[in-house]
Amino acid sequence: MTPEFAPDATPGLLAALAPLLAAESDAEAPAAGVEPSDLEQAVWLRLLEQLRDTGAAPERPAEWLRRAVRAEARRARRTSDRERPYRDEPGHDPGTPEPPGSPEHALMAAEGRRTLRAAVTRTPGRCPRVLTAMLDPEDPTYREIAGELGISQGSLGPMRSRCLGCLRRMLAAEVPAPGRRGRVR
Repeated sequence: MTPEFAPDATPGLLAALAPLLAAESDAEAPAAGVEPSDLEQAVWLRLLEQLRDTGAAPERPAEWLRRAVRAEARRARRTSDRERPYRDEPGHDPGTPEPPGSPEHALMAAEGRRTLRAAVTRTPGRCPRVLTAMLDPEDPTYREIAGELGISQGSLGPMRSRCLGCLRRMLAAEVPAPGRRGRVR
């Protein structure tokens, strides 16, 4: 059974320790190879766990805090010494497109296909049938598509152009063109 936690004392204790924790974390973080905010978060978590488990604040909170920061910095150093990046998977820059084969690329490609298929179903007239036949993964010939749709092979090209133009306009209306945002002066 865990002791009762006294939440009334916590805000004052946290407010009193915040500047010291920030200073200690700023001092220890570079040597540990982590961000100061990560150290702060880990120490706050340890303090809250101790408050929950014991029901009371440490006897000497400032000393406890310094020891906790150093202990978390040591733990972070040990962890970073053991962690090795994958050689087969280079890091990805957020500003560049996802590399082919990555899960993010597969997700974006699937989303693009869903958007295209949904737009095809909303096209007018015979366009949904024409475009669906054109998107068939078996890549049918014009003769096969014309036979499937029951139209002449010569009329398939112009019909395809009209349907693609309609689809292009629909998709352009759904996706805003990149440009300036906000109020233009």
